[in-house]
Amino acid sequence: MRAPASLLFVCGENALRSPMAEAMVKRFHGNRVYVDSVGVRAGPLDPLAVDVMKEIDIDISAHRAKRLAELDDTSFDLIVTLSPEAHHHALDWSRTHAAEVVYWPVYDPSAVEAGREARLAAYRDVRDMLRTLIDETLRDDAETA
Repeated sequence: MRAPASLLFVCGENALRSPMAEAMVKRFHGNRVYVDSVGVRAGPLDPLAVDVMKEIDIDISAHRAKRLAELDDTSFDLIVTLSPEAHHHALDWSRTHAAEVVYWPVYDPSAVEAGREARLAAYRDVRDMLRTLIDETLRDDAETA
């Protein structure tokens, strides 16, 4: 399978999982893939997402959430949805845009109700899960041969 040249991450609010994923693609694969992220709605950036991304030397503190309806560039090879709601909206949106839509069932770590350290552990788990999925998706055919 050929790695996509352009990639869009879609989540509920573009405040946690999708900005993390976008930032990791830019850092680790940005020289060969265009990436953006949006939400069904625009929400405030999650401060724990900022904290766990800083742990891997990626600063997402300047990220500003945007909605799917606000996209300027609509030419994406692959749309990755990160929540059931986002998947539904992306499938509707893709009816008028030529793009493959896939769902990555990455849980929402903000739903974890525990102390700060347990919550940070959940955010790290999601960050690392996203990194693995990103690396698998963007691996070139030449790398697997």
